[in-house]
Amino acid sequence: MKVLFATTNPAKIKAYATRLEERGYEIVTLKDLEITTDVEETGKSPVENAIIKAKAYHEISKLPTIALDDALFLENVPENLQPKTNVRRVNGKRLNDEEMIEHYTGLVNQYGKAGKLSGYFQKGIAIATDEKIESFETKSTRCFSNTRCDKVNEGYPLASIQWIEELNKYKAELTKEEEDNIMAQEQKEILGFIESKIDKLKAPKIDVKKKIWYNIQPEKGYIWKSGLKKN
Repeated sequence: MKVLFATTNPAKIKAYATRLEERGYEIVTLKDLEITTDVEETGKSPVENAIIKAKAYHEISKLPTIALDDALFLENVPENLQPKTNVRRVNGKRLNDEEMIEHYTGLVNQYGKAGKLSGYFQKGIAIATDEKIESFETKSTRCFSNTRCDKVNEGYPLASIQWIEELNKYKAELTKEEEDNIMAQEQKEILGFIESKIDKLKAPKIDVKKKIWYNIQPEKGYIWKSGLKKN
């Protein structure tokens, strides 16, 4: 089944789309479909923004569409300086990867203790289909350092200052096995939600009145299987 993963962020594609493909889904991105529409994220929370994006890109692509959004909250940081859903945007300016590292290490220096600052990511995810939009939220704790490692993950520069205490290294320095182990529980919840909703599209549906089986194929509409009836 072809599913649109509505993001241009390579880090999110790597973290989620690749794993969904391993589970048998054909994942396409906005770039693959040459969709350049920039959807305005006017929601007040990650899940609201995810719903807005999923709905908009589903209407454009006519495919089942997955959208994600994040909000970052940092301990001891004043309300007016909290990143929230504007993790990459400060004072109206969209920061590049290096500018993000500089900005957040500055917050660690100003509001952290012993060169570290704790916080958490609130993640919102939404799936839009022809039938409805469903959403899910999760939280995961983080610890940021006022120093950085040399490696920068494109699209997720905060991994260069995110400190993993139990491994005594930065997130960007993790091996694939280490990262998979740390992210397993968080991604298990999100991937479980995605799979449970998308799998419903694969299952046969029944017209109760006519009792005729048919399968949903969002790209083509309903494809009737004549002669098959539910016993």
